[in-house]
Formats: sequence, structure tokens, C-alpha cells
Amino acid sequence: MFDQLRWYYILVIYVFAPVLAFCNAYGAGLTDWSLASTYGKLAIFTIGAWAGSDHGGVLAGLAACGVMMNIVSTASDLTQDFKTGYLTLSSPRAMFVSQVIGTAMGCLVSPCVFWLFYKAFDDLGLPNSKYPAPFATVYRSMAKLGVEGVSSLPRDCLVLCYAFFGFAILINVVKDGLGNRWGRFVPLPMAMAIPFFLGPYFAIDMCVGSLVLFVWERLDAPRAEAFATAVASGLICGDGIWTLPSSVLAIAGVEPPICMKFLSSETNHRVDKFLQGSS
Repeated sequence: MFDQLRWYYILVIYVFAPVLAFCNAYGAGLTDWSLASTYGKLAIFTIGAWAGSDHGGVLAGLAACGVMMNIVSTASDLTQDFKTGYLTLSSPRAMFVSQVIGTAMGCLVSPCVFWLFYKAFDDLGLPNSKYPAPFATVYRSMAKLGVEGVSSLPRDCLVLCYAFFGFAILINVVKDGLGNRWGRFVPLPMAMAIPFFLGPYFAIDMCVGSLVLFVWERLDAPRAEAFATAVASGLICGDGIWTLPSSVLAIAGVEPPICMKFLSSETNHRVDKFLQGSS
């Protein structure tokens, strides 16, 4: 499908992917966030510069990014799922079978979700639309930069990369050298990188959630330990799944402002009675 992506590019990716997959799984274990896209960007620059602009380096880099991201993200996803299985005393074999079933379902559900968004929003992917797909533009721009080599990067970009790379190693050395007593006060470079990579909203959400959990543990430690994970999972899933009702409302032609309020059955009956009386 992508003739620009030569077989030896794929071979190189498969050689280095296991090492990067381990790094991604380690980082996800520390921060609960997969940085697979970061390793995909590394593939964009490497393969794009290797192929060059005259040999379809942009397409080769983007295709290589997809291959790398799928390999690297699998490691962190499986690690998180098996940890969940361990916490819930689930069978490892059952977890593996569930992974196979979930993958098969994803092959059907993902195209349907894409079709839903594609039909609901005529301007899907455009810069000024509701869903502009900003990462598509970002990745294309990175691929165009990648084929031009290091000279296309901003001034002092590599200097900053080298400096923070060494800084991260230094912090880890200091943290391990201090031991558990004082090392626990030294921040983790992987966790520090998340707000720079995703923006401040993630760090703010984590900070507020940690504060709520801290107060909950002070008030009722047994219940907090038993239900904190379930409450956090519900909040995360609820926030993400709202995009589906939003798409359905868009298909139905419902536009903001929209007001939604959930009432008890008794209060709802009183409201209906009041509305019927006023009409």
C-alpha cells in the first residue's frame, strides 16, 4: 500500500521496537500514561530523513510512525491490563483471551465510530471545525521536517534535547543514589515530562484528583482504598464516552446551547405537572 516504506525500514523498526516498547511500558507504569506517540515521532524523523524527500520520505515516515506506535503501545496496554487482572485476582489466561476478543471487537467498533464522526460532522478534520484533528496536521508537519534533516529544526532544538536528556539521566542517578529515605522527594523525570507533552490540563486534573483522594483517605481510609480506583475509572470513562452522545446529538441537529438536568422521579412528576398546568 505504501511503496515508499521499504522492507528494510520495517526491519529496522522491528529491531529497535522491543527496546522502545520496554521504555514505554516502564513509563506507563510510572505515570499511567502511554507515550507511544513520542516513539512514533522518533520513527517519523528517522525513517523520513533516511528515505529523503525525493523518495516519498513524508509518506514513509508517517507509515513508519503507525507501525512503531502500534508495536510500542501494545506493551504498555498489556502491562496495564495484566496489572488490573492481578489486582482483581483474574486468571492470566482469561486476560489473554479477553485481549483477543477485545482486539476483534475493536476491528469492528473502530470503523463504526469513525463512520459516526464522519457522517455527523461535514467539516471533520478541518482546522476551524469542532473536531479539527490537530495531530494530523502536526504529524504531517513533522514528517515534512523529517525529510529535510536536522537543519530544518528550530534553532537550539537539538541543544535543548541533549540538555534535558542528560538532565533526566542525572536526576535518576541522584534519586537512586540517595536511597528510599530521601530519594522519594526527588521527582521522576518521566512524570515531569507529561505536562510538557500533553499540556497543563492533565497535571491539574491529577493534582485535583490526588487532593480529593487525600481528603477521602483522611475521612474514611478503608472505603477510599476499596473504591478509589473504581471512582477514578468511572470519571475517566464518563468523560471520554460523552463524545458518542455528542455525535448523536449532532446527527439529530441539536446545537448548543443545550441544558440537561437529572431529577428524581418525584421531582420530575412535579415538573411535568407544573408544565402541563401552565400550558
